[in-house]
Amino acid sequence: MKKFFPNKTALYALLAACFVVCATMGVRQTFGLYSSEFEISGGTSNTEFGLAIAIHAIFWGIFTPVFGRISDKFGGYIVIIPALIFYSIAMFLMGSNYISGIWLQVNLGLFVGLGLAGAAGTILTPMISKHFPNENRSKAAGLVTACGGLGMFIFPILASIFKNISTWQLSFILFSIILLLMCIPGLFVKLPETNISSSNTNIDNRSLREVLKESLSHRGFRLLILGFFVCGFQITLVATHVPRYVQDRGLEDWTGFAILSLIGLFNIIGVLTMGYLGDKYSKKMLLSGLYFFRAISIGLFIFLPPSQISALAFGVTFGFLWLATVPATNGIVAQIFGTKNISMLFGIVFLNHQIGSFLGAYL
Repeated sequence: MKKFFPNKTALYALLAACFVVCATMGVRQTFGLYSSEFEISGGTSNTEFGLAIAIHAIFWGIFTPVFGRISDKFGGYIVIIPALIFYSIAMFLMGSNYISGIWLQVNLGLFVGLGLAGAAGTILTPMISKHFPNENRSKAAGLVTACGGLGMFIFPILASIFKNISTWQLSFILFSIILLLMCIPGLFVKLPETNISSSNTNIDNRSLREVLKESLSHRGFRLLILGFFVCGFQITLVATHVPRYVQDRGLEDWTGFAILSLIGLFNIIGVLTMGYLGDKYSKKMLLSGLYFFRAISIGLFIFLPPSQISALAFGVTFGFLWLATVPATNGIVAQIFGTKNISMLFGIVFLNHQIGSFLGAYL
C-alpha cells in the first residue's frame, strides 16, 4: 500500500489548507444569522441582505477560475494571501457598522466574494488535489472539505457566544482577526514538488483556449456544471434564508443557529464518507444519489408541519449531503482532464454553482 502523503510539501499544503478553509467557510456560514441584526442596526432590508449575499456568490464564482488559473501556474499562496486580506477588511468594516446601502454591497458583496474566490474550499480543494495521485485524490479533497464543515459547525456557535457576551459587532471584529492570522498557514500552499500522474493528461500541455474548448465540448463536464448549478441554488438558499424562515414559521431563534451548526457538523461526516467512497466506486453514481436524497430532505422540511424536531432533522440530513458533492466532482474533473489545470477547470464548474447561488440568495 502506497503511503498517503507523497512528500512533505503535500503534507504541509494539506494541513495549511485545512486551517484556511475552516476559517473562511466557517465565517461565511454565520452571515444568515445576522440579517435581523443588520436590519435593526443599519436599516438593511432582507432583500438588500439577500442581494449582498447574491453579489458575493457571483463574484466568488467569477474570480474562482481566474484565481485558479493563477494558482495553477504560480502556487496557491499567491492568491490565498490577498484573498484573506480582502475578506478580513470586509469583516472589520462590517464590525465597524459599515452595513448600510452601498457599503453592504461592497463589504458583504464584493470583498467577501473576492475573499472566498481565493481562499475558500472551492479553490483550495483542487489546489491540494494536485499533490495526490488518483487513488488518494478524493480522500484528500474530502479532508479539506471536511475542515470547511468543521468551521461551519464551530463558527455559528462562536457567533452565538460573542453576541450573548457582547455585541454582534464584536463577532465580526474577531472574525476579521482570525482571517488575517490564516495568512500564515496560507503561505504553505505551494505547487507540488513533482507532477502527479493521472489517468488522462492529454490536455495538460495545451493552451488555455484549447483546454477550455476540450473541456466544454465534453458531455460529462457539461452535466457536472448543471449539477453544480442546482447545488449552489440549494445551499446558498438554505444558509442565507433558513434562519429567518424558521423564525417566520414560529420557531425560536436558537433553531436557526442549531440548523447551521448541525449542517456543519454532519457535513464533516458526509464529505469524509464521500471522499472514501469516491476512491472506490463510481463518482457519477454517488453524485446522482446525493442529489436525489437532497431533494427528499428539502421536500420534507418544507411540507412537514413546523417543529423543532423536523428543523433539527433537516440540519442533520442536509448537513450530511451539504458539501459532499465536492470530492466526487473534483475527482471526476481530475480523472478526465488531469491535474495541471484542475484549479481553473473546477473553477469553471464552480462558476455555474455560483450562478445558482446568486438566484438562491436573491430570489
